[in-house]
Amino acid sequence: MKKEEKDTKLRYGTVNFEKRRHRRFNVDLPIEYSRTDLFVKHGHAVNASESGLLLYLPEQMEFGQNLKLKLFFTSASEMNTIETLVQVVWLDIHLGDGWGDYRTGVRFVDISPQDLAKLKNFLISLSSP
Repeated sequence: MKKEEKDTKLRYGTVNFEKRRHRRFNVDLPIEYSRTDLFVKHGHAVNASESGLLLYLPEQMEFGQNLKLKLFFTSASEMNTIETLVQVVWLDIHLGDGWGDYRTGVRFVDISPQDLAKLKNFLISLSSP
């Protein structure tokens, strides 16, 4: 067997290794979002990392779409909010009416250093026993 063939064969398999750079944390946090400045809608973040969120939204988004987002959470007994611009990076297939919210993966596009620090501190608090 040639070395090229062996290397190629080693890439196949059923193991799916995590490719994310940042650890994800399960959360249940309320969000407000808008496609424009005119209308604000509500959803939930169900997991979070330093680079993005998994959202449950009441409507379907488009791949690559930008959203203004406000995330609400408590940290050290105080209410915090983070305002950011996110971009839709993946969409879950929605099975039709009555199946609930749309699962939508977003990444942070524009987040202030102060809000990123708040988010990191919140995530660190989730990993502490």
